[in-house]
Amino acid sequence: MITLGIDPGTRRIGYGVVDYSGNSTRYLAAGLFKIEEKEDIPALEETKKEIDRLIAEYQPDAVAIEKLFFSKNQKTAMAVAQARGVILLALKEQGVPIHEYTPNEVKMGITGYGFADKKAVLKMVRLILNKQDLKVIDDASDALALAIFCSGDRTAIH
Repeated sequence: MITLGIDPGTRRIGYGVVDYSGNSTRYLAAGLFKIEEKEDIPALEETKKEIDRLIAEYQPDAVAIEKLFFSKNQKTAMAVAQARGVILLALKEQGVPIHEYTPNEVKMGITGYGFADKKAVLKMVRLILNKQDLKVIDDASDALALAIFCSGDRTAIH
């Protein structure tokens, strides 16, 4: 089962792709795409194109995306919510089952502690994928954690 994890953002969106078979989770890809457009609406359009490209390239069986949670900065939260909405629409249009998780759910499932820091998440992602040399930016390791966590979950929003 190929799972795509997405850590939404406004101009930086992390992704991670894993293949779960039996009791083994294999790393396929991770990274981020930087949205180059400066204006909001063209940036959202670029976001959709990148999501469409990822779906076409990896043809995931499921996608895990981070739920929005409390944010001190309302302007940032609104912008991320818009990008997340575009991502969800692109996924829905492609017919990919969508799983949504809070950061604390994923941290708990990956590290055993719901308030783990990013270093702990990356450490566990490396252990689970058996890739001690994995060097990825925080957004991509969070996306991999989402994909790994989702691989064990079978409830989806269609």
